[in-house]
Amino acid sequence: MESKDTVTATFDRTSEVKALDQMKTGVKGLVDSVSSNPKPSSPVTIPTIDLEGGVFESRATRESVIAKVKHAMEKFGFFRAINHGVPLDTMEKMEAGIRGFHEQDPEVR
Repeated sequence: MESKDTVTATFDRTSEVKALDQMKTGVKGLVDSVSSNPKPSSPVTIPTIDLEGGVFESRATRESVIAKVKHAMEKFGFFRAINHGVPLDTMEKMEAGIRGFHEQDPEVR
């Protein structure tokens, strides 16, 4: 005769999320802990990559852009793209949506 073992789940997601919020170790805790933006100790220039000028038509231009992106990501971890063709209105809506999502209460997210 087979014996069936039962396992009782003891994980309570709601209480775990509340505990995380109270410890202030999540994204909201980081945001709440910053009262002001400190000035950088040295001037920092964000790498800017221009995507205009036949990036998709010219192999040489494409390879140049790829090299610039690779360098920016290896050295800085990010870059600013210009002349990418995405309308400003679209970018503003996307930024507002991202900000709105992250500013919601954890229960809503």
